[in-house]
Amino acid sequence: MNAEKIVEVLRQDLTQGLFPSDRQLISNLNDIYELELAFYENRILSDAELIRNGAYFALVGGEYTRHFLMCTGEPLKLPDHSSSRLKSFFEKNIFRTGYATHGLFPYRGKFHPQMIKGLINVMGLKPGDTVLDPMMGSGTVLVEACMMGIKSIGIDASPFCRFMTQTKLDALTMSLARARGALENYEEVFAYFQKRVGRPKPGSKPSRAKTTKGTMSVMEETAEYLTKRDQQTLTEKDRDTLHTYHFLLLAYLDSAGYAERSARKAPLAQFRAILERYLFVAEKIQNVQAGLETELAPAEVLEGDARSLSLDDKSTDGIIFSPPYSFAVDYLANDSFHLNFMGINSDALRGKMIGLRGRELSEKYQLYREDMEKVLTECARVLRPDCFCTIIVGTNNNQLGKVFGVSPDAVQGLHEILIDMGAGCGFKPVKVLSRPIIGISNTMRREYILILQKYSH
Repeated sequence: MNAEKIVEVLRQDLTQGLFPSDRQLISNLNDIYELELAFYENRILSDAELIRNGAYFALVGGEYTRHFLMCTGEPLKLPDHSSSRLKSFFEKNIFRTGYATHGLFPYRGKFHPQMIKGLINVMGLKPGDTVLDPMMGSGTVLVEACMMGIKSIGIDASPFCRFMTQTKLDALTMSLARARGALENYEEVFAYFQKRVGRPKPGSKPSRAKTTKGTMSVMEETAEYLTKRDQQTLTEKDRDTLHTYHFLLLAYLDSAGYAERSARKAPLAQFRAILERYLFVAEKIQNVQAGLETELAPAEVLEGDARSLSLDDKSTDGIIFSPPYSFAVDYLANDSFHLNFMGINSDALRGKMIGLRGRELSEKYQLYREDMEKVLTECARVLRPDCFCTIIVGTNNNQLGKVFGVSPDAVQGLHEILIDMGAGCGFKPVKVLSRPIIGISNTMRREYILILQKYSH
C-alpha cells in the first residue's frame, strides 16, 4: 500500500466504519467492551429506542439522547477535601457512573450504571418487561431499569442493601423540601442522629451491636410506624416524612462510616458535605426527569435468598446480577459498620451470605460452588424461555490457586466455572465480554460479562 493510501486510511475514524454517520458516541469510551456494547445497541435498538434508553450514544439523527442529557452539566459534587484523583475520576466518568441517584452512598463492588443500561438494551428488554437482580447490592440494576421504563425486582440477603436501594429509588421522585431544610440545620440533624444512632469513633473498628431489633431499629417513632405500613396506603405527608428520614439516615451512615475509616475531616463537616452532595444528586436527576417527562417504572425491593427465590416460574424477562467473586471480597466486613448501627447481627447474616460461608479456603470454595449452582437453578426457573441471564464476575486466581495447590495461571477461571455450571441448569452461552478492573489489579485483573440464554425447552 502506498503512502497516499495509508494517509487516507489513517484519517478515517474507527467509528465511521462501525456506525452510521448520524450517530455520535458518548465521549471517553476507552474500553473495547464499551465499543462492543455500543455496536450491539446500534444493531438491536431503533432510533427512537436509542434516543430514549441508549447508553453509549450522545446524538442520534441530530437529537440528543436521554443518557447524554441526564449526565451533562455540573459533575457530582464532592467535598472540598477530596483528592484531585477522585475529582478527576468523576469528571472522566460522568457518563459511566456519576449520574442519577447512583451517587448516593459509595458501595464496594458497585456496577458501572452505564454498562448495566447497555446490557439491559442488548438483552432485548423493553419498557413493560421485568428484569431481576437476585443479588442487588446497591441497587444499580433497579435504578437503571426504573428510569428506562422497565419493571424490576431486586433481592439481597443484606437488610442494609435493601434499605440503601429503596432510598435511592425514592430519591428519584421524593419531595426535597424538608431535606433542604435539614441541610440548613445540619448541626441539629447531626446531633439528633448521634443521639439516636450512635457516635462514630474515628480510626476505630466498628463496634458490635448490643441488640438486634431489626432493620429499622434506629427509626424515630413516626417513621418506624410508617415503615410497617403498606406504602400504597400512606398519605402524601406520611410518605414525605418516611422518605426524608431514610434520605437523611443514609447520609448520616455514609458520613459516620467515613469518619470511622478516616480522621481527615471532622464528622460534622463530613455529614454536611455528604448531605449537600445527596441533595445535588437528587435535584439534578429530578430536574432532568421533569424536562424529559420521563415515566418511571415500578421497582420491588426485597430482602431474601438468591438460592430460593420467592418468585413464580417463568415470571421474569431478563436477569442481571454480579455474584460474589468467590470469597475475594468480604462484603459484610465492608458493611459491618452500617449493619451494626442498624442493629443487625452480622454473624447471623454471615451464615446466609454466598462466598462467606466456611472456614478454610477449600471449604469456602466448595460451599460457593454449591450455592451458585442453586442460584443458577433458581434463575433458570424464574426466567422465561429464550430470555437472557447476564452475570458479571471476576476471578481471583491467586485464591483459587491456593485451593487447588497449583499455579494461579493453571486455574480455571470463575467465569468458565459458571458457564459450565449454567449449562447444567438450562443455559447456553451466547457472548462473553471482558473488561479491565481498575484499582485492584494485583488481585483481579479482568472482569467477565457472561450473557447466557435459557433453552426454549
